[in-house]
Amino acid sequence: MSARQLRWLLIGNSRWHWALDEADGQGGERAPQFLHLPPQAAAVDPPVAWAAVGPVPPEAALPAETRLALQDVPLAEAPPWLGIDRALAGWWAARLTGSPVLVADAGTVLSLTLVDGRGRFAGGRLMAGAALQLGAMGSGTEGLPCLERGLASAVGGEAWPRATEAAMRQGVAEGLAAAVLEAGRQALALDAGCRIVLTGGDGSTLLPLLRRAAGMGEEVLLHRPELCLEALVALRSRPPVGAAQARPRSSRI
Repeated sequence: MSARQLRWLLIGNSRWHWALDEADGQGGERAPQFLHLPPQAAAVDPPVAWAAVGPVPPEAALPAETRLALQDVPLAEAPPWLGIDRALAGWWAARLTGSPVLVADAGTVLSLTLVDGRGRFAGGRLMAGAALQLGAMGSGTEGLPCLERGLASAVGGEAWPRATEAAMRQGVAEGLAAAVLEAGRQALALDAGCRIVLTGGDGSTLLPLLRRAAGMGEEVLLHRPELCLEALVALRSRPPVGAAQARPRSSRI
């Protein structure tokens, strides 16, 4: 039996996030690969499961029966308005750590999601992420540029940049890191066993800024860049029995 590639999809606000796993036809699997791409049509093989927080173009022809809804995520006491990405991240982070957890998802929005020691949603906070902040500075002022590359990996090299663009990126990064640190401090005050799990596209840029703080070693701060996709794969490792297979609409990815 020939190998085929299993796919999972999370549609975000600015990117489509894919998990790809090559099945060998005999029950064997490899560790999934992860891709983060601009919005596009569905892949050659329909995803095993998919979820969306961003717009879903009708031409993608994604099967309705394999879409995950909030009620499919076993995060206790999740309110009906909670984004499925936050529910996935909170549930999986609590499962990974076996403890109370604060998830800091540094994406289009910086979302802070608190889950208590019994695996229940305990609230959260939202603030504009790096790209939104940088865009707002460019569009809302006369003298600042519109930056397209987001934070970029150069952040953290110079604490007090002289160049305007570097100062914008450093300022936003330091502000986001400070928000995560303060939220973590408050979460640890509620429960000393709380872990902080960092994820999202800007997580790798924020990580060294967070590590500078006392008490933010690996025993407290865990970096899981693919947290939401890991949760999606864990929840739906195989297509549901009887699920219809949508006809492929594109060969991209």
